[in-house]
Order: sequence, then structure tokens, then C-alpha cells
Amino acid sequence: MLAPTRTVIRRESGIYALERALQRRGFRHVAGADEAGRGACAGPLVAAAAILPEGKRGEIDELADSKLLTPAARERVYAQVVDRALAWSVMIIPATEVDARGLHVCNLAAMRRALASLETQPEYVLTDGFPVDGLGVPGLAVWKGDRVAACVAAASVLAKVTRDRIMVELDGQFPGYGFAVHKGYITDEHSAALLRRGPCAEHRFSYVNVAAVSGRGNRPPRARRPAVIPAPSLFDDASSPVPTVLPSQAAGTVGVASGEQPQPSASVGEDEAMEGEKR
Repeated sequence: MLAPTRTVIRRESGIYALERALQRRGFRHVAGADEAGRGACAGPLVAAAAILPEGKRGEIDELADSKLLTPAARERVYAQVVDRALAWSVMIIPATEVDARGLHVCNLAAMRRALASLETQPEYVLTDGFPVDGLGVPGLAVWKGDRVAACVAAASVLAKVTRDRIMVELDGQFPGYGFAVHKGYITDEHSAALLRRGPCAEHRFSYVNVAAVSGRGNRPPRARRPAVIPAPSLFDDASSPVPTVLPSQAAGTVGVASGEQPQPSASVGEDEAMEGEKR
């Protein structure tokens, strides 16, 4: 019996080529998953998943990796994804959860939860960068998937727009840090504000730069967060802003993913990576 011919996807074929090839192989519902906020030292980690329709209905104007789009273009693409997707979901991991469980564990758990919350069951899953196990369907981790797979790019935009909206809300509750501008990433302005004001309750104390200015840098990453953060920085986790600015759609789900038991996963040196990255 002859094995099926190998499918070759060329980068110049465009952002929809990978999904179309999988659909021709019988996987009609291809889901993509991505996250936003992994490198930030403040605010939540947000993961999203999306399934786009087959054919022209699933082709979205301006769709690309969210980092390559202007804020206005991201908003336009976001609206189209929410309107056209067969299913989409967004999961929010609070900063407290990132500190308690570790960045990599939370990243995988958030993508797994977002995929499991899709109202249309995916038949194949594409994830950006990291493989996600325990899904019950075949999947593939795609390097820079948000640039080569439409469904991953759509998830990237959902996650990024959701997180940016949350950071704008947090800027109103924690003025002086510039969250509305740098969105919690480690810019020079953010670092200066941290030195001047100290961290607030939305900072990730497991990150080296936050731990250093808080005086808790000599503790293990998951023990750096203080039990009580002095006012006026105190912020009740229960009131963390699940983005009410998201439209209510039958195909969409928004949730706060917390309290899950950690899933076994390969170590990637998560504690060393917690310094984040400049954006």
C-alpha cells in the first residue's frame, strides 16, 4: 500500500496555505492558538484560539501577526475575526497565577483551556511555537505560526487586542506606570516608573526586574510575591478586569483561567526566562 504523498507548504503561498492543505486532507476545522503578554512584567497573560471558516468566508482583510499590525489595524482585524470565526475563545491568566505556577506552565494551560473552550470541536490544532498536549486531536507547533497560519494569526490578534484593552483599563486604576502606552512590557519608561514608584499588584514579582525593585530578589521566583501589597497598590484579584469591552458572540468565549492543576511539561528554564523582553 502506497503512503500518501507528502504535502509541501511554501512560505510564499500565503497565510492561508497551511490550513487549506489540512482541509484538503480532511481536517475541516483547523484551530489556531497563540498568546500575548509572555514577555511583559505586568498584567495578565492572555491566550486565544480561533477556527476560521473554509473558503473565502475565512479570508480576513489585513490578517497578519498581531505584532506587525498597527493598533487601528488590529482592532479592524479583531472585529472581523469575532464576526466571521466559526468559534473563538480567550483565556486570561492573572499576574498572581503566573507568579504562583510559572510562566511556561501558565502559557500551556491557557492555550489548552482556550482550545478546549471552543464551541466547535477542532479536528486539527496549530499552535505558535510551543506544542500543547492533551487535546485529543492531532496538532502541530509552528515556528512563528502567527506569520504562516491564518488561524494562529487570528488567535494572535484576539489575544493581543484583549490584553491591550485590559492594560488600558489598568492604567486608570494604577496611574503613573504608563500601562496604556507600553502595555506592561519592560521599556525604559516602565523601568524608570518601577524604580520611582515600586511595583503594584499587577506586576509579576517572579520576574527578575520586579523582584529587584521590590527587595525580594533573593527569594525563589515563585516565593517572591508578597502576601499583601501595601495600599494604594492593593488590587483585589476577584475584580481583575475580565474585558467587558469584548462583544457578546454566540461563537465566542471569554474566561479567567485560574486554579488548574499544573500539567507535566518539559522544562524550558522558565525561571531564567522570567525577566521578559523589551518591546
